[in-house]
Amino acid sequence: MILGYLLSGLVTGAIFAVMGSGLTLSYAATGVFNFAHGAVGFLTALVFYQLNLAAGLPAWLAGLLAAGVFAPALGYLLHLAMFRGLAQAGETAQIVGTIGLTIALPALGLLVVDLLGLPSVDGTTLPRGLGPHPALGFEVLGARLDTDQLITFCFSAVAALGLWAFMRHTPYGLRMRASVDRRRLATLRGIDVDGTSALAWMLGSGLAGLAGVLAVPVLGLDATAYTVLLFASATAAVFGRLRSIPWTFAAGLALGVVQNLVAGYTDFLQEITGLRTAVPVILLFAGLVLLNRSRERVAGSAAEDAPPPDHLAGVPLWRRRLPWVAGLVALLGFTFAGSEYYVGLAAQGLVLALIFCSFVVVTGIGGMVNLAQAAFASMAALTCGWAFSAGWPLFAAIVVGVLAAGAVGMLVALPALRLGGRVLTLATLALALLADQVLFQVDAFSNGTIGWALPALGFGFADTSDPRVRVVLLLALIGLVGLLVRNLERSASGRAILAVRSAPAAATTSGLSGPRAKIVLFALASAIAGLGGVLFAVSKGSITATDLPAFSGFVWLAVVVLQGVRRIGGAVLGGLVAVAVPELLATWGVSAQVGAILFGAGGMILAKHPDGVLAQLAESRHRRRQARATSATALPVSVSPRVSAAPVSPRASAATVAPSASAVSAASGAPNASAAPVPEALFRLDGVVAGYADCTVLRGVDLDVRPGEVVALLGANGAGKSTTCAVAAGDRPVSAGRVLLDGVDVTAWPAHRRARAGVLLAPEGRGVFPGLTVEENLRTWLAEPDAVYERMPQLAARRTVLAGALSGGEQQLLTLAPALARPPRVLIADEPSLGLAPLVVRQVFEVFAELRERGVALLLVEEKATEALAIADRVAFMRLGHVLWAGPRAEVDGDRLTAAYLGVT
Repeated sequence: MILGYLLSGLVTGAIFAVMGSGLTLSYAATGVFNFAHGAVGFLTALVFYQLNLAAGLPAWLAGLLAAGVFAPALGYLLHLAMFRGLAQAGETAQIVGTIGLTIALPALGLLVVDLLGLPSVDGTTLPRGLGPHPALGFEVLGARLDTDQLITFCFSAVAALGLWAFMRHTPYGLRMRASVDRRRLATLRGIDVDGTSALAWMLGSGLAGLAGVLAVPVLGLDATAYTVLLFASATAAVFGRLRSIPWTFAAGLALGVVQNLVAGYTDFLQEITGLRTAVPVILLFAGLVLLNRSRERVAGSAAEDAPPPDHLAGVPLWRRRLPWVAGLVALLGFTFAGSEYYVGLAAQGLVLALIFCSFVVVTGIGGMVNLAQAAFASMAALTCGWAFSAGWPLFAAIVVGVLAAGAVGMLVALPALRLGGRVLTLATLALALLADQVLFQVDAFSNGTIGWALPALGFGFADTSDPRVRVVLLLALIGLVGLLVRNLERSASGRAILAVRSAPAAATTSGLSGPRAKIVLFALASAIAGLGGVLFAVSKGSITATDLPAFSGFVWLAVVVLQGVRRIGGAVLGGLVAVAVPELLATWGVSAQVGAILFGAGGMILAKHPDGVLAQLAESRHRRRQARATSATALPVSVSPRVSAAPVSPRASAATVAPSASAVSAASGAPNASAAPVPEALFRLDGVVAGYADCTVLRGVDLDVRPGEVVALLGANGAGKSTTCAVAAGDRPVSAGRVLLDGVDVTAWPAHRRARAGVLLAPEGRGVFPGLTVEENLRTWLAEPDAVYERMPQLAARRTVLAGALSGGEQQLLTLAPALARPPRVLIADEPSLGLAPLVVRQVFEVFAELRERGVALLLVEEKATEALAIADRVAFMRLGHVLWAGPRAEVDGDRLTAAYLGVT
């Protein structure tokens, strides 16, 4: 008996393992956790079914085309349309974008089936598998299996083995891992991160498609079942730490076995409804808490810590408030003049808006993505119903329900003290699913399928049975919540919360309590969601355990973020849209699938505008105001002033006018250079203007470097040196001017193409991939690292050590070591001595000297003038985005250094 459970569990676990491996691959290579992984599996299974049934293809050929062609092609299209943009967005936008796909992809498939007149499908459709039909049974060690199960296990094992070998033993796998470890550095090493991401999404989608085809004989064509499969597979990925494919595969197999054993040998758990089926959820939460503590940043902080710019900052307050006041007046007018039915719809939207306000608190302010808000709303509503049925007054029952939601929110906040980012998101969803499957199934709490009846809320002169009263009440409550949020943001507590979100370690050293801030946010957001849940139940007249399922919170977050999760207005707009769009589609006779597809299209908007629709509209108005202001003034702007803004000494005054590029090239790099021919500049910046968003940093920079020459670029903090390096390497776009490599205009070339052409940037800090070993770091630039090991035996001794575990000096040597074995044409070193001991600094500059002898053109950026001047052939001084002076090292004296470098006389 137990052998049968083990073998059948291994088959189920093999499906978990394949889908979990796809999740691990896509996350490890792109940094995006794909909540739509199950939807891709469903859509592939649907294509398999139609190819087999409608097109009449053999099952093996239909499976090959679906999982081997359609699924990878779908992954590539999604990369182009969405994932490429989401990779640069924050975690919230990534989560919401993939949630949108979870809803849109199955709807798109079902809509196409309807439009083409193909065989219809529903949750009861049970297609055949890849093997013979009906499946042939056989015995293994006394356990009964069939051909579908055998095929599932064999395909899963081969896929996992091949995927592991690909990731660990091929250059493509190394590039994928490097891209997610430090995406920017990967581009500077010549890795096309866009191409590697596309390949990762193709492989990940192919694995999701394979899992979908293998699971279709068991799950059928029920889109919800594939979403549940995703979260079971996410458990395996979590135990693999979202990085290790072998561990993910093993965890998937173990999960299938454990689930089968629990189902077969724990009859005593039948008294607790839903507990046996909640095994994957329990293990998911346990794995998240025990294995995935955030090591890169303190828990609860978000990837997009910096708030978006306030594009309405210069707009008068009355103009900022006018659209919302006008909308409020219009809604109130509609409430008292419109039909009762449509006013009731508006009331439903406002109930959702009140619940959505909780996302503004926990996600918009706190930066923590919480998917348990539907569970909080349901908790409060069920508690209120239970208390009212026990004889409590309705107002007291409401207060008890809200307090219960707040208390549960404080308990859910405990993982937030340990976890952060996507891991916290999965943890809150796991808790919500656990509440759905276990707590809310307890009859004494939920009253079974009947639920609890609740009366209308009366005020003496009216009650909430009238939708107009509900609208006014909800508007008042939303206004109070908005006032609370506004005061919270402006209070000392609000500033403490923002400090904890942006810089947890700095906030702690300042005496701010990060745990207290997180607990307060969770409790407040849970109470607001609970209040919305109670009013939902009061408006409906009853509440059951299935009225507010956990997956509702999955969708709710997406709706709010699409509108703008940092603003109460986004919550209100999201609630009204969530009710109005389905009603309009039904009124116009449009398929409900269209609404789901449109919702998924909103995720594509987030790829370009992560802060939502409201922020996008504000930015558009800001751009229009800027354009009008520019056209009104129409004044020429000088981008390359030549005169220093700082007063200089008489000895330096003659040098404050920057020479042209040709004049600088004519200047000798050494005192006796006039006797030898001067080589042409290999690398040149010609009148470069660049910056960040609306802030211009470089204002007409002219600079060139010749082969076998070291040009030291000196200047104080904020002079624009690092931006110059970024522009030179292609890491920062140019607004005006040109970048030339050996006479070729490379201004439009991306960073990876410039790196392949021989322009290598050693960035400020440490240019290593901390999650890769020393040898893997070297192989991102070198085919064989043996030459480096011969020159630097200290690196050879640590070839299998992760680069992040090296000392600062070893990391800097590792950064420069590949250039010794494969010298670039141009090396740009940004603050190479930063944070290093004097002995290591001397070693680093010895490397530079050797590279110069080998003909490499070096642009050396340093704040410490002494070391740079000792090796430089020519020197350029920068201040406030201008090159103030450039010339031979021999012409640099103390007064000139003081005047140009320090900006004082």
